[in-house]
Amino acid sequence: MPGPKPNPVESDLSLPKNIDVVIVGGGIIGAASALELAERGVSVLLCEKGQIGAEQSSRNWGWVRLGMRDPREIPLMLESIRIWQGLEARLGRKTGYVQSGIVFAASGRRSHRNLERWLENLDGRQTGARMVFGPELDTLLAGQVLDLTSALHTPLDGRAEPQWAAPAIAEGARDRGAVVMTNCAVRSVETQAGRIAGVMTERGRVACSQVVLAGGAWSRLFADNAGIHLPQLKVLNTVLRTSPVEGGPEAALWSDDFAIRKRADGGYVVASGHQNTVDIVPDSFRLAREFLPALAQDWRSLRFRLSRRWIEEMRQNRRWQPTDVTPFELCRTLDPEPCARVLRRSWADARRAFPVLGAAEIVQSWAGMIDVTPDAIPVISSVEDLPGMYIATGFSGHGFGIGPGAGRLVADLVTGHAPCVDPAAFRLSRFTDGSRVRPDPGY
Repeated sequence: MPGPKPNPVESDLSLPKNIDVVIVGGGIIGAASALELAERGVSVLLCEKGQIGAEQSSRNWGWVRLGMRDPREIPLMLESIRIWQGLEARLGRKTGYVQSGIVFAASGRRSHRNLERWLENLDGRQTGARMVFGPELDTLLAGQVLDLTSALHTPLDGRAEPQWAAPAIAEGARDRGAVVMTNCAVRSVETQAGRIAGVMTERGRVACSQVVLAGGAWSRLFADNAGIHLPQLKVLNTVLRTSPVEGGPEAALWSDDFAIRKRADGGYVVASGHQNTVDIVPDSFRLAREFLPALAQDWRSLRFRLSRRWIEEMRQNRRWQPTDVTPFELCRTLDPEPCARVLRRSWADARRAFPVLGAAEIVQSWAGMIDVTPDAIPVISSVEDLPGMYIATGFSGHGFGIGPGAGRLVADLVTGHAPCVDPAAFRLSRFTDGSRVRPDPGY
């Protein structure tokens, strides 16, 4: 079964010869960066090797989530929520954004005490987040028969439709003057006197002074060819969606067993609450030392496997010339097979918890490749030894909701404006400057 299809975005016809900023990658991060830059009068080329939002940006859960984030992401997520709240009016297009709240069930590693500890990260921020109990849980989670005693409720949180959002943002960027090219891979960057001078695409050269790499799961490969060390791996997550059903919850729920959120069409998105699949590939060994602290912390939630991706990535070119056909042209869209075992388990758990889902059918299932870093927070940063080069990647499964805020921060860095939040935690150099690099669950 093929993956979800984002709303189509037609490509502009002509590749510009000169532009201020080239953005590599047309997911939600690249599109949001293009929107913010174009609104500031910067000339922008948004280049996507396939279709806008066709990879993880349209395959994620669709959550706009402040709750249970790494504390270092909280200021940027609050900025992002403010942007989401006015985004449809700003774009004149649907994103499906609804501020419906999210409930995080207390169980397992997310014990009641750990949820309370995480909640302390929001002290003084007036988010309305709090612990809830008993009858209030029944009100928030209509139709549930879970044996829950407590949970964290984050009312600022919500949802949007991944198949709508990145295309809507990209079209909004074009409305403001950005050039949007699809099926147009950027092959490499060009330098002159030690700084960015242009890019080579499969359709020709574009002169520019700044490049933003927002290539999601492909970013490490692109960066490696440019001589930039970017420690990033891929994790596979499996998702299903159901037919419309009445009587289910408006708020999203994240429990140990499954996660669920309502869709704009009245159906639900369901996924495992903790299980992700990791394909063992050559980079698993190249980056093993850097990812060891994260592995030690989260190994229970990871299922490792040896699959055909080992062969695919072993054969993949890691160095090429600007005139060569690149891996980005040989694979326009990462469309991995969903994990049937994860689907069966999460679907069974969701139906047990919400009997109303017994009347629903699985309409579609898919998988997506999540770009992860050793500390599970993104890189949103300049590249210190290559002036004009910026990276926005490694969002570690948190990118959809935080995307609009990340785009604003990227635009601040590129234009030299005062950043909307302190970008220090997201700097690329943290991986090489002796910093302690590991995930922080916030409790």
